[in-house]
Amino acid sequence: MYFVDERFGYGTLAEFARGARGGERFGSGKLYRRYVKRPLDFAASVVGLLLLSPLFLVLAILVKLDSRGSVFFKQMRVGKDGREFEFYKFRSMVQDAEQMKMKLMHLNELEGPVFKISDDPRITSFGSFLRRTSLDELPQLFNVLRGDMSLVGPRPPLPAEVANYESWQRQKLAVLPGLTCLWQISGRNHIGFTEWMRLDIEYIRRQSFSVDVKILARTLPAVLLRKGAF
Repeated sequence: MYFVDERFGYGTLAEFARGARGGERFGSGKLYRRYVKRPLDFAASVVGLLLLSPLFLVLAILVKLDSRGSVFFKQMRVGKDGREFEFYKFRSMVQDAEQMKMKLMHLNELEGPVFKISDDPRITSFGSFLRRTSLDELPQLFNVLRGDMSLVGPRPPLPAEVANYESWQRQKLAVLPGLTCLWQISGRNHIGFTEWMRLDIEYIRRQSFSVDVKILARTLPAVLLRKGAF
């Protein structure tokens, strides 16, 4: 099977998997990754949290008024080198959403060890708006500030998902997870799981300042168009 990508070229899945197992973790931009990326993430998260603090307050009030439960949703995710950390979002689901998940597994619309359904009954009225606009992701700026995440990088998976990864897919844990990534700007839930993992790992190989800027620049249009968002 061939995978074609205008960003990074083409090749067979077998070739791609061999490259991942072969340890092709770093391409150009080594100095950027080692010395520049983290200071930029820290500065951007501080500025972002200060500028967006009024919006945070408004969203927090609306979440609280919309449904019973806490303002923030906290969940353990897997970060760089398999280290788990507490991940933050504005709550977009009912309070007992995690307990309801097992009853909905048969409705899963994605392949692989991930769970998504387009008409999830657990999502609240205001939560639907938060998800469509990706505003529920804003509290992850705190994760960026703490060093758990970066502005750009593979999205952080759940421990249960990582437990079911194939060996080559674990390569995505070589870097800090991010707020946005190639998957985020390329169709999100319209992309198959294998292609999603391939994009994550290919980003790691090509990671540089220019690539990160391009992804950040394409994130807002992707969010506004809401392609693959649910």
